[in-house]
Formats: sequence, structure tokens, C-alpha cells
Amino acid sequence: MTSPRFTAFDRLAMSRALALAERGLETTHPNPRVGCVIARDGRIVGEGWHAFAGEPHAEVLALRAAGEAARGASVYVTLEPCSHHGRTPPCVQALVAAGVARVVFALGDPDSRVDGRGAAALRAAGIAVDAGLMEADAAELNVGFLMRMRHGRPFVRMKIAASLDGRTALANGASRWITGEAARADVQRWRARSSAVMTGIGTVLADDPRLDVRHPADFHRQPLRIVLDGGLRTPPAARLLAPPGNVLILTASDDLPRGKALEARGARVERLRPGAGDGAHGARVDLAVVMSMLASLEMNEVLIEAGATLNGALLGARLVDELLLYVAPTLLGPHAKPLALLPQLDRMEERSAFAVVENSVIGGDLRIRLRPAAAGIVGA
Repeated sequence: MTSPRFTAFDRLAMSRALALAERGLETTHPNPRVGCVIARDGRIVGEGWHAFAGEPHAEVLALRAAGEAARGASVYVTLEPCSHHGRTPPCVQALVAAGVARVVFALGDPDSRVDGRGAAALRAAGIAVDAGLMEADAAELNVGFLMRMRHGRPFVRMKIAASLDGRTALANGASRWITGEAARADVQRWRARSSAVMTGIGTVLADDPRLDVRHPADFHRQPLRIVLDGGLRTPPAARLLAPPGNVLILTASDDLPRGKALEARGARVERLRPGAGDGAHGARVDLAVVMSMLASLEMNEVLIEAGATLNGALLGARLVDELLLYVAPTLLGPHAKPLALLPQLDRMEERSAFAVVENSVIGGDLRIRLRPAAAGIVGA
């Protein structure tokens, strides 16, 4: 909750810092998206935003822009300034050296190397510190980073394109195209902000997707493309193995020749502990182990683009944090493929409930974003 101690100008400056942070939506992986504004006497004198891991943080760029005007100024930053040496020196050190008088940050940094230490170091240097201004907005920008730091797994967003009757493909497997061109272009933006795009072997065999970002020429980073392939059935000629590369295949199979053939095509193949139950073509990978591994690889947001089997398994395991549902104004009939294979329920109390976060019309289709109704605050 915003404290009365924050003024109208404080809110204005933090709003600007959040807008700056959003510029890094597609580029900052694996770092959080952070913006910073420096102001004095009711006027902004410097601003910056973090663009790429290993490059200067938002605070440092804002201090450079402000120059001597930073002395005695107020700093508005969307995340608690770091106090440790990582890829770059600590921002707290730069703020203290610049002689700023006050630091206002929106969200505490849950990284165990920071987690209150940044604020404590600033206060120890005689700098006034206020926290919590527009905290929810800053958290929304960094849902994946918060999930990884607090819970040891990425934020999982499941994209589904479906008809009005909840079908994703005809019974014969035909699915192109359920939604229109505008909706498909919108999916590219969600891919671009994701650390990884994940699918199952069924989708690879049925649709031969690329799963890459087909974005403007100035797009700098392709997300990791992941295939859950328990029986190691990915064809070496699959389109996702073509450039730009960056493919991880997770399997429960110990078929070395198949693994070597895929590695020869540039894929990284990792064998994980099998999950409960066997699939028709070999053991399935353990989804909890998958999520833990992805966190260790610094994956913040993972976009699922899969079929009914993997969708159902992830939903059943309560590993989906957001549904990104594109609904086309069409009907495919009762024999078409469902959006998720879920167990039959006997009582309404057993159903999975979701809350609508946002809905909008994209071209001729409806986009609905939903989150589990019991999830509470994002990343909490």
C-alpha cells in the first residue's frame, strides 16, 4: 500500500521510472527490468534503464545523465539498489559516491545477495530511504524474476489458441490457423519477453513448429527453445533445430545414438529423472525437476506452446501461473482436440478456478489473460 509520505511528484517520478523499466521487457534476461529517475527541485535531471545483463544498471545510467545535479537529489528506482558485486559493481556504492539525499524504490529485491542489504547500506551512509511506492506495478514487470528468486522456479505462462468451444485442432490434427494474423503477431511479443518457449514432443511431431521470435530486425535475443521429449523422438530434421539454434531437449531416455544425432544438429540433450507414470513412447520427464532445472539456468518467464497432453499435465501439477488464451469466434465441434487433457471430475469443488486479469480484442479474436484464482499476489 502506498504510504501518505509519498507526494504527487514522487508518484509521477516513479511512473516514469516504471515506463523506462518496461523498455527492457524483451532484453534484460536473466536480470530484472529496472528503471531509474533522478530529480531535484521538482525537475527530472537524469534517467536510465537496464537494457542487457552485464551492462550498466539503471541507477548508474541515471547518475551519468544527471552529473553534478545528482548531489542532494532524490532517486526513484523500481527495484531496491543492489549492494553486491555481480556482473557490474554495486549500485549502492555509486549512489553514495554521487551524494544523493534520498532513494525511493518500489520493490525490495528478493535476491539473497540483496534482500534488504541495499536499503540498509544506503541508510548507513545517511541517505533517506523510502520503499513500497507503486510496488505492485514493479512486481508485475518482474513476475518471472520474483518467482525464480522466491520459489526456485520460473513463472509459467501457457499460451493457447482455441475456438469458442475450447478446441485447438480438428480431430485429424489440422490447426492452422485458428486465430487471425493479428493474434499470431501478438504471440511473437510474448515469446520475445520470455526466457524460454517450451513445448512437448507431441506438438513437435504433429506441427513441426519453429518456436522462435519472428520480430523486427533489431531484436537481439532469441529465447531458449525447450522440448519435453521423454522417449527422445524429436526428428533430427525438425524445424526448431534449424538456426538460430539455442535448443534444449529434456528426456528420460538413455538412447545414446538418438541423443548424439540431435546433438549433431546443435541441440543440447539432458536426461532427467523420469516422472510418475509412463507415456506410450517411454517415461515422461518429471515436471518439478524440469522447473527446478530451468531456474538453475536463470529462466525467469517460460512460455508454454504445447498440446493437450502437456497442457493438462502442467495444469494438473499446478505449475501454470498464467493462461494466455486467444479465443477465435469459430466452432470446431465435439470431436476436435481439447485445449487440455484433464482428469474427469465428480464434484464442482474439484474444478480449477481462474481469475481474469485482462481481456482485449486482437484483430478478430479475443485475448484473455487468466491466473489461478487462489494465487494471490504475483510472485508472493
